[in-house]
Amino acid sequence: MTTATTAEARLGWRTHSVLALLVVAYASSFIGRQIMSVMIEPIKLEFGVSDTAMGLVSGLSFAAVYALLGLPAGRLADRHSRMRVLAITAALWALATLLCGMATGFLMLALVRMLVAATEAPVTPTSLSLIADLYPVRNRSLAISCFTGAPTLSAIVGLSMGAWLVDVHGWRTGFVLIAIPLLFLSLVFGFLVREPQRGRWDGVADQPDPGETLRQAAMTLLRNRPYLILMSASALTTFSAYAFAMWNTSFLVRSHALSLQHAGILAGVVSGASMAFGGVFSGWLTDRLSSVNRAWLLRIPLLGHLLGLAGMVLYLLWPQATWLTVAGLPVPTAMLWATFSGFFSIWWVAASFNLLTQLVSPWQRATAIALQTVFSTLLGIGLGPLAVGLLSDALGGAFGNDSLRYAILFISVFLLVPMGLLLTLYRSGAYHAPAPVLRPSAGAPLVACSD
Repeated sequence: MTTATTAEARLGWRTHSVLALLVVAYASSFIGRQIMSVMIEPIKLEFGVSDTAMGLVSGLSFAAVYALLGLPAGRLADRHSRMRVLAITAALWALATLLCGMATGFLMLALVRMLVAATEAPVTPTSLSLIADLYPVRNRSLAISCFTGAPTLSAIVGLSMGAWLVDVHGWRTGFVLIAIPLLFLSLVFGFLVREPQRGRWDGVADQPDPGETLRQAAMTLLRNRPYLILMSASALTTFSAYAFAMWNTSFLVRSHALSLQHAGILAGVVSGASMAFGGVFSGWLTDRLSSVNRAWLLRIPLLGHLLGLAGMVLYLLWPQATWLTVAGLPVPTAMLWATFSGFFSIWWVAASFNLLTQLVSPWQRATAIALQTVFSTLLGIGLGPLAVGLLSDALGGAFGNDSLRYAILFISVFLLVPMGLLLTLYRSGAYHAPAPVLRPSAGAPLVACSD
């Protein structure tokens, strides 16, 4: 048996259990965000505020704080025990969530929602840095796809069960129930999970510069040309992805004459399920193909973008027609193309994050992922939906209700820009960087949890 095979065989249930805990933590963050959408009306009624105010507390203010603190949060994970960071983060996160349920006024709710954003900021960069040390390169894409697929599972809980919970027990109870598992996770991360050695699969012995500032760390990453290109491509991809996700329900209402309820179900279930399957499959496929030829770390995202964009164009331009009716729910024929597009559009995630972890030092990974998250948040959540709204208004005079169709189409075609960046990176041969050693560094523990 080869060394690589022996090492992989020692990836036991303890390692996979840590991944499961990270998935639960990541899903919890999205449940907290998505359940806000079903809390809007009762909160608005209780505090007597406007839609604009609710939009600020559920969207912009949260995203602004999350983006602002993303880089310091990543730096924190690179300089300290990541398990300790997650333990403290989960405890503070639970406290902030409980305070949301105890808010006595709208201003207090807005402030504690910003506190929730601040406590959530370390979760993604810290978790992905840990996954890179839990799994060797040839298993890493599938592990990353399992982690990044958590929001799809949380959407089912946050939107379906959350709607029932808020309707029956009130919005304050919803926040309390979200906080309880966070307290449990805090104890588990703090007392039961062992910190894996950084770079254990990479054979890297370098240490961080203790005098390096946050600004210097960011500039070091930005001077890393392959990382900069990959990070830019990933962030620009979210520009069109978030724009489509935000406006898809409205598109189905306006261009396919669906009710808001039916459009919401189709947008969530069809697109969400196809992306969930596509994400896990692409992670598995990337691991298999890249172990033979590392070029697939870039070929998979390029192929996914190409097929996903083709499906998106067909979905947006397909004429209004009903394919079938399920339990009184009319399903437009165009949803076949939405399923096709969703399956392939997510292919970039696992492969890109896998490559990113290989382009930077193990002591830079959390900061590198945080920097990518900052740009993705600003471009995706901040500008993507806004760009579609502005363009739809501008095209209203010429296309009427179909102005949204062509606005989303134009922003979707913008995907050609990150495709060009990935092609540039592919031609540069960045994926030929020496592959990390497929065995733990000397003295590294083979399990991530305490026995």
